[in-house]
Amino acid sequence: MVFRHTPVMVNEVLSHLNCKPGDQVADCTLGGAGHARAILKRIQPGGVLVGIDQDSDAIRHASAVLAMEMETAPGMDMATKQSRIRLFHDNFQNLPHILSQIGIASLDGVLADLGLSQYQIEASGRGFSFRQNEPLDMRMNADAETTAGDIVNASPEKRLAWIFKEYGEERWAGRIAARIVAARADKSIRTAKELADIVEAAVPRRDAAKRKIHPATKVFMALRIAVNRELEILDDFIIDAVNCLKPGGRICIVSFHSLEDRIVKTRFREMEKACVCPPDFPVCVCRRQPEIRILTRKVVRPAEDEIHVNPMARSARLRAAEKLLTVST
Repeated sequence: MVFRHTPVMVNEVLSHLNCKPGDQVADCTLGGAGHARAILKRIQPGGVLVGIDQDSDAIRHASAVLAMEMETAPGMDMATKQSRIRLFHDNFQNLPHILSQIGIASLDGVLADLGLSQYQIEASGRGFSFRQNEPLDMRMNADAETTAGDIVNASPEKRLAWIFKEYGEERWAGRIAARIVAARADKSIRTAKELADIVEAAVPRRDAAKRKIHPATKVFMALRIAVNRELEILDDFIIDAVNCLKPGGRICIVSFHSLEDRIVKTRFREMEKACVCPPDFPVCVCRRQPEIRILTRKVVRPAEDEIHVNPMARSARLRAAEKLLTVST
């Protein structure tokens, strides 16, 4: 198990979270633990890091990396150091329950980096990459029931086309779905490489030549989103995460897909609104108050030098908000 994940926009994340010694911060997508390690440094002494990931490999890796980081922390015995790091193999949709379990009433910061780790792409063996001849799995949580292979081999053609179009914004969704159904009639599609070859053959060469990405990229992304129910969970997570913040606490979300970013942008704007009464009402009767203040009026993107060093950062988009002191009840 080798993680070589470089955290995306780590300085921007730390700045928008405004991490300080003594803070209690949740990194809800540990991945390679790069962000978590940087946060842990900033919140000591006295801070607590709550780390969550649905990939058990990520939890094992983060446990080792963060324990090593705390070894150098001065003025604390081993038991105290261990109490500063609380890791959970779980989905971030369960953040409120996790905090209740460990007796944390509210947080100073919440981070969610929605991208795949380099380990998941290159070494997890779960078929996240169309370049690998691996089982067509794509589960972030290996204990989950449905795999990408289940969806590819059992879903009706219309359902496949909908997934590729809705989640991957794939222009040739219908054509690709038809080719998949035809191919699986002969034998099940078992590996990522098999699926990638089918998709590549389905996309017209003229269109494929114009793309800056492999023809299978959008289909693989769409399947990953479908397998892990990523978009279904994200909107509810944002609401719960803000509710878990202290007044003045901050939430920071890094997305890598236009649909994810749209959900974050829309939800932040709705939570920042005050009155939602119809325009023709003479006075406000809803008494709604804004819950957050958006900190990123324009989406924050990585600098060119970071993209040069870490090409995985290319499509990253960061949005952040601060919980207001007074919110509606």
